[in-house]
Amino acid sequence: MTPVGQTVKQFEVMQRMAKMYTESTIIPEAYKGNIGNCIIALDMATRMGANPLMVMQNLYVVNGNPSWSSKFLIATINMSGKYSSLRYRKRNLGKVGKVKYNDIEWKTDPTGKSRKTIVVKEFDGTEIDNIECVAYATELSTGEILESDPITIDTAIKEGWYTKSGSKWVTMPSLMLTYRAAAFWQRMYCPEISMGFITKEEADDIQDAEYVEIPSKDKLSELAESAVISNGNPAAPEANGNSPKPVNTNNTQSNKPTKPKSLW
Repeated sequence: MTPVGQTVKQFEVMQRMAKMYTESTIIPEAYKGNIGNCIIALDMATRMGANPLMVMQNLYVVNGNPSWSSKFLIATINMSGKYSSLRYRKRNLGKVGKVKYNDIEWKTDPTGKSRKTIVVKEFDGTEIDNIECVAYATELSTGEILESDPITIDTAIKEGWYTKSGSKWVTMPSLMLTYRAAAFWQRMYCPEISMGFITKEEADDIQDAEYVEIPSKDKLSELAESAVISNGNPAAPEANGNSPKPVNTNNTQSNKPTKPKSLW
């Protein structure tokens, strides 16, 4: 069988497996009745050597982007056999104090569209402990101790994670420090585990989406213009209202002399 034939055969088998998973009652809602999502999860499980159900239970979609749960990445690192189990070193650096950070506000511009605006605010953390967390593990083949960059409450405030509405950094800061330090460690020393995806907790904290509300009439106009361009239709007439003149494709030139146009 040719390589192409093998690929087609594997895809057919994966489709049958995906259909079976879509009918299961214990998989997340994002996969029920969705063969496409199940095929993606099966493909990722095959590449990672992981159980498909475990991948489905820990792969989330946040703002259209797939992301892993932090506990899944930690478990994958601990079971990899390349490193010792992840451990965490925490210490109190004192009070946070007053910290300036960038916040996002949506404002309406003169055209009536909502746009993202960056504003500088000050956070009063005089009563909040500035805890630092460092994730570390030992590389079994060399015995070298590998450490992540330190993550602090001060960092979480400056990055906007702590001040975001509904943030878990306020209610469970120790756990969030642990998850973020583990994610940093994983990206530094074994990025192949996450296959380039960030964690769900990081995706929840990121605030980089720009929302621009487009009126329905303008939206339809944009779609119509896109359709015209994609279909290769000629450009619109000139602004003065004159239609473009047809091009003379007749190769036989007329013997009648032409009178030059007046410049005045």
